[in-house]
Amino acid sequence: MQIDLSIFNPKARPLIGLDISSSSVKMVELADGGKGTRRIDRYAIEPLPRDAVVDGNIANLEAVAEAVKRGWKRLGSSTKFVAMALPAAAVITKKIILPANLQEQEMEVQVESEANQYIPFALEEVNLDFQIVGPAPSSPDEVEVLIAASRKEKVEDRVACAEAAGLRPVVMDVESYAAQAAFELVEKQLPDEGKNQIIALVDVGANVMNVTVIRNDQPVYTREQAFGGSQLTQDIVRAYGMSNEEAEAAKRTSSLPENYEAEILSPFMDNLALEVSRALQFFFTSTQYNEVNHIVLAGGCAVIQGLDEVVSGRTQVNTVVANPFVSMVPSSRIRPKNLVSDAPSLLVACGLALRRFDQ
Repeated sequence: MQIDLSIFNPKARPLIGLDISSSSVKMVELADGGKGTRRIDRYAIEPLPRDAVVDGNIANLEAVAEAVKRGWKRLGSSTKFVAMALPAAAVITKKIILPANLQEQEMEVQVESEANQYIPFALEEVNLDFQIVGPAPSSPDEVEVLIAASRKEKVEDRVACAEAAGLRPVVMDVESYAAQAAFELVEKQLPDEGKNQIIALVDVGANVMNVTVIRNDQPVYTREQAFGGSQLTQDIVRAYGMSNEEAEAAKRTSSLPENYEAEILSPFMDNLALEVSRALQFFFTSTQYNEVNHIVLAGGCAVIQGLDEVVSGRTQVNTVVANPFVSMVPSSRIRPKNLVSDAPSLLVACGLALRRFDQ
């Protein structure tokens, strides 16, 4: 079984984290800041045309490849190696227990036979990878192994976009894992570094709100809700007779009529807070937990001024906006003010860029 793209193990450095979401292409390049620190060297966000990416699937390969190319130009990097990610819905993951003393090849055979039971496609149609998580909780002679599988065409579409832009993908990760890697940098900013606390990471994208509840770096619950920033864009389109593109641009540059905040933005923020509150209720009713200590807001909507206060008011939970770059020194090409407003939407790209430092 030959896998060209390892989901787990980057072979080359330096590396650009390349996140293709439904509304934009985001790129982050990190460097070693010395003494165990990281430096954010450069980043770029390039908007995508509407419907170029639908439900995490690339619908218009040329448009996405063009946006990747423009983003890379804007990034101004000489690095061509990229780490990319698949949406969680495109990946089947399963933890299995295997004997600890297996050689790599023996393990591959075992993983393949296990995968056969869980994957509803023929093995030749999928990219399969695995990683040893650590010793099995049940026995010291066994290890816990994470299997990840995705249909080849899902991987190939993303690879094709990067290659058409002249880039070389060397890592294929899963968006939720990448977001979690960056989230660990955000967690360090919480009281007691978030230890033994229940933290809800709420990532609000253009069309979907992903909620992952995490305790001691382990996800204990995940949920996806159909709600996102594109609803705000549609409200603007309807209210002011703009095109989608004009509405998106006006949203970014804050160049909207003065009744916008009271009549459109404020109700949208209330709706978003209500969705977060509903997600927490689902979490409480379907797990043994009955409280959340912190909410961390990520995604493009998280930058809306005052949203953290509205969410906190509605849920009565301490709410912060995700910024994985707080402890990093930005290079001279980055404007700190811009980075603060862009940071919440760079969580996945930052997590992918961190793969450069994997052992």
